[in-house]
Amino acid sequence: MTEPSTQVDLGSEVMTCRLLVIGCGNLLRGDDGVGPILIRHLWQGGVPADVRLVDGGTAGMDVSFQMRGAQRVVIIDACTTGQPPGTIYKIPGPEVEDLPPLSGLHTHMFRWDNALAFGRWLLKDDYPQDVEVYLIEVDDFTPGARLGPAAERAMHEVLTLIRAEPAFRDPLQVDVEFTDSGYLRLAAADAGRYFPSDVAVALPRQGQLWLLPLHSAGSGGLLFKQRNPAGDRCLLVREVLNDDQPVGVRTGLWDADEGALRIDIDIAAGR
Repeated sequence: MTEPSTQVDLGSEVMTCRLLVIGCGNLLRGDDGVGPILIRHLWQGGVPADVRLVDGGTAGMDVSFQMRGAQRVVIIDACTTGQPPGTIYKIPGPEVEDLPPLSGLHTHMFRWDNALAFGRWLLKDDYPQDVEVYLIEVDDFTPGARLGPAAERAMHEVLTLIRAEPAFRDPLQVDVEFTDSGYLRLAAADAGRYFPSDVAVALPRQGQLWLLPLHSAGSGGLLFKQRNPAGDRCLLVREVLNDDQPVGVRTGLWDADEGALRIDIDIAAGR
């Protein structure tokens, strides 16, 4: 590997975010895909506006560039240290970002630890101040295999830890519009963030309408339909709410504990 130039064009656009979650690994090699699979679970469950997800795959150098503009970075990857499969290691970034040395590395050998060292050199003052790594002990790299039971259990433990991050936990306001024809309208960005599969369950609960995302249309539920070229979505909720259908714009809150968008529909609050 040649020595990097001291002049690197990072471009003018910076994608800022409060939390960046990067899953590294190879989806085609059994347990090695635990990082990217975790990213898919986060995406399916809805992601707050200030959280960015990256499937880092095996391209470690790309991880270095992705970290620019993030306040906090969490990296997830598989590891093999000889401990029981499913063991989870939580490592502060500064403990590993200088190892191993960058000299002599080929791009195909470039992993997350190299990405941290390279990112520190590349981004300088723009390097995130808060970096943490979760490593999951694995043992099965069979091509085409699914995650083993131990790796899957550990992945869900790490998912719980990530969803407990302040960037996921803080209440997030989402504006929706109820139409007089019985539809609920949601902006394209919010629909893509919280309902990526365009399917939801609608449940009236104690003066609120709860919308819970589903993984796919095969799971049942109500379908979001594209309303305009901008990608805004609409959901028919008239049959669910019956006579309790409000009209106008309401503010909902994304509830990370329940994995649901909760919207006040108390008619007494005004139509």
